[in-house]
Amino acid sequence: MAEELIGNVLVAQSGGPTAVINASLAGVVTEALNYDCIEEIYGGLNGVLGILNEELIDLANESQQNIRGLRYTPASALGTCRYKVRKNEDYERILEVFEAHNIRYFFYIGGNDSQDTADKISKLAQEKGYQLRVIGIPKTIDNDLVVTDHCPGYGSVVKHLCTTIKEMSLDHEGMGQHDLVSIVEVMGRTAGWIAAGATLAKRRNTPEDPPHIILLPEVPFSAEHFLESVQVVLKKHKFCMVVAGEGLVDADGNYLTTSSTAKDAFGHSQLGGVGDYLRGLVEQHLGIKARSAKFGIAQRAAAHCSSQADNDEAFMCGQVAVKAAMEGQTDKMVTLVRSEADHYGCETGLAPLGEIANGVKALPSNWINEDRISMNYQFTKYAYPFIQGEVDVPYENGVPKYVCLSKTMVDKKLGQYAVS
Repeated sequence: MAEELIGNVLVAQSGGPTAVINASLAGVVTEALNYDCIEEIYGGLNGVLGILNEELIDLANESQQNIRGLRYTPASALGTCRYKVRKNEDYERILEVFEAHNIRYFFYIGGNDSQDTADKISKLAQEKGYQLRVIGIPKTIDNDLVVTDHCPGYGSVVKHLCTTIKEMSLDHEGMGQHDLVSIVEVMGRTAGWIAAGATLAKRRNTPEDPPHIILLPEVPFSAEHFLESVQVVLKKHKFCMVVAGEGLVDADGNYLTTSSTAKDAFGHSQLGGVGDYLRGLVEQHLGIKARSAKFGIAQRAAAHCSSQADNDEAFMCGQVAVKAAMEGQTDKMVTLVRSEADHYGCETGLAPLGEIANGVKALPSNWINEDRISMNYQFTKYAYPFIQGEVDVPYENGVPKYVCLSKTMVDKKLGQYAVS
């Protein structure tokens, strides 16, 4: 058994929320309450920004009802940010806050950029001789974190996407007369995991079910091939359903569309509008009525249509992170490991933060059919387990009854800090 560090826990959330990110938070709090060496459990408001500003809340002061309610509540209950920690002064400030509040265990729920931040915080603590255990908890609807088999958040966004596609398809079946093209734009900057997941909307062994065309960032876009594919579908079906990842690129690797020349704090281009671009191609070159829908943030917030399997694994990741820290582990991220049995099973592992930071896991090319617009059995076998089961969301007055944390603030011990 590793040496116990007597002190406090700090957990924070970062990046784009998911339908199950709070399940991981609930897992951390639930497990942390089991250890006598943990004196207080704090949450950082708005990710690393809350730490820099010393805006911490007392999670142990929350009711057990609220903590349980996090299991079915979407979005980031602690708040989030996309702040890029670049300055040495920022990292120094973070460590000052940790020391001021005797933080000995830090859990960061986030994607690859967040894991990079966690890695650097841990390395600075070691350099300064400050005893701190840092464990990353995976989170991203994009499913593009390296090392881990899959990511909490992915199964739920795919379940919601497939449900909506099936509902839209019934609408289009009634409206179309071999003259309707419907385009759904989904998230996915560089990896097409979400768009690929739409194939699960098809009935098993019925490849001609919608979506009829899936466009992935991994496959260079050809307008000619796309328009030909649409025509082929409309000869057989009353409508053509297209799902497109927002990060489609041309043969030269350039994004088809960007909403502006601006980039976010991490240098990522601001994407958007690929659905309208495709709609324009159809209407201009085929003279056919087309519609475009952009799911936007709705796809990552739809807890009412989230996956129980995804929720359970997200909660498990939070629990395992605390257990790993108690066992003396640090500088690691919890990973999900698929069992080798005939039936799907999921275990956890640990991987060095440095291996995850800033990496991107692409969709395997051999999971894409030769037609370049559909997925094969290898993908469906991989992804089906992630969308199983339905989360029981309580309702009040006809709408979901989600929880809000009371957010009792922890007294500040340091002066103001200028975040730039």
